[in-house]
Amino acid sequence: MSRRRVMVWPPSGAGGRRVGIAGQMPGAVFSAHVLTVFAQNASLTGWDVLDVVESGRTEWAAGGPEVWRL
Repeated sequence: MSRRRVMVWPPSGAGGRRVGIAGQMPGAVFSAHVLTVFAQNASLTGWDVLDVVESGRTEWAAGGPEVWRL
């Protein structure tokens, strides 16, 4: 079983990225900070921005944590 629990899809034309956390789709995010809040609310308590960005448990499609717009 994969340890990855956070999936971040490519940026949309309007900006922001859809996100999936632990099999749920909580919505779209526009920053790593907001993604961290979503992760904490989805039972990944104790996660901070560095965990989201650098832990290896977040899968970034079409760009990393610095890409929020096309």
